[in-house]
Amino acid sequence: MLKHADIWRAIDRLAARHGLSASGLAKRGGLDPTTFNKSKRTTPDGKLRWPSTESIAKVLEATGSSFAEFVNMTDGGAEGPRRVQRVPVIGYAQAGSQGFFDDAGYPVGSGWDELEFPHVADPHAYALEISGDSMEPLYRDGDIIIVSPAANVRRGDRVVVRTREGEVMAKHLARMTATKIELQSLNKAHADRSLAMTDVAWMARIIWASQ
Repeated sequence: MLKHADIWRAIDRLAARHGLSASGLAKRGGLDPTTFNKSKRTTPDGKLRWPSTESIAKVLEATGSSFAEFVNMTDGGAEGPRRVQRVPVIGYAQAGSQGFFDDAGYPVGSGWDELEFPHVADPHAYALEISGDSMEPLYRDGDIIIVSPAANVRRGDRVVVRTREGEVMAKHLARMTATKIELQSLNKAHADRSLAMTDVAWMARIIWASQ
């Protein structure tokens, strides 16, 4: 799985390839010069901070680089070039509609927008584009999250849950038993949820998010 250090390594390498510092790369992409500074890579309380997909897209466009090239620059040297896979991008409203997923939570159909993402060993992985403010401050309108239906789900994971009535939500899995799940809201303005397993169509783990 792509790690925090991998992304920042690729940004530093992209800058060096074009004879720039990290702040120079940010400026070339029309970003605040401090966007990629080392001090911005963790929060004051020590949590990992990820660059947004928008900021990466801007510097790739500004330098004429492809996402596949960027992915190859994430490699630390020991594993060889990283593979990429194309994942469908599904709008958050679409995720709640009938006919977009099968009973296992895999997207069905064709004609989706797609993005290239480092290989995650799950051919059914997909991206959800967040809409609205119900998941702020963690996920904002327009953010992309990558979801893996094949990944094991454990207590403490961030997950996407779809109910049998078609409601889709991204939550923190606080507790899971054979009969129910307890979900904590990412936005404290929204209530936590407790769902019977019989009311859950599927649940999948979030493995990456733009932040």
